[in-house]
Amino acid sequence: MNSLNVHGAVDLSALTPRKPAATRAPSGVVVDVTDATFEELVQRSRTVPVVVDLWASWCQPCKTLGPILEKLAAEYGGRFQLAKIDVDANPQVAAAFQVQSIPTVVALLGGQAVPLFQGAYPEAQIRQILDQLLTVAAQNGVTGTIGGAESEPEAEPDLPPLHAAGQAAIEAGDWAAAEEAYRKALKENPADADAKAALAQVQLFGRLEGTDLDEAIAAARDGDLASQLLAADAEMASGRPAAAFDRLIAVVRSGGENREPARARLVEYFDVVGSSDEVAAARRKLASALY
Repeated sequence: MNSLNVHGAVDLSALTPRKPAATRAPSGVVVDVTDATFEELVQRSRTVPVVVDLWASWCQPCKTLGPILEKLAAEYGGRFQLAKIDVDANPQVAAAFQVQSIPTVVALLGGQAVPLFQGAYPEAQIRQILDQLLTVAAQNGVTGTIGGAESEPEAEPDLPPLHAAGQAAIEAGDWAAAEEAYRKALKENPADADAKAALAQVQLFGRLEGTDLDEAIAAARDGDLASQLLAADAEMASGRPAAAFDRLIAVVRSGGENREPARARLVEYFDVVGSSDEVAAARRKLASALY
């Protein structure tokens, strides 16, 4: 995203509060928000910029993006509040934001929604977007801060060195370095499921470097394996794994020389997503398509 504009934004002030939000950190900089507590967030956005992370537990890109956003929220010292919303558990908010794929990140300024980006962006690019947001917020008189932002965040368990190196490379958008780190982790421990999933994920993002996701999906052509694989990658990165699964299962079902590459890519996606109802259903469909 190159610029932010509050004109024409959707007014979200009609949602009604029912109970208070649960705070994730003592500082109040990062909070969990529900359908029941969303109006509090809307009202807060009239004085403090709010960044809304719309996510789901099955979404692997969300697991990459979430820690980056939380880290930046702490570093910006309360100049914005990060609100995390599980779209599966809070369909009212998801509908208000017209969410079509996840992760989706939206800002609230003065009670209005301002789209920021979709998918898992590198940390450096997210910083640029946040700086743009704060500039627009100041221009619109939204310059408050979250009190207690000086509190130190709770310490998290240290990652194994190679995992830490991979995570740092992901945050920097260096997919090649991240891939190398996770390959080394798997060489040391072939049973490392987290490294296997992370490797599949960084390979996905590496393949999509510089790709417009919507254009890739629209350009897919029947019988053209390369375009189908790229479109499926784009759907995965957009938080639509079911669509990616169905696309590749259709390729497998069509037979021919495209069958095995589509099957192999699909298995990579299963590693990215992990255990979920969608993966279980896709595995059954894949078995039917193969046999």
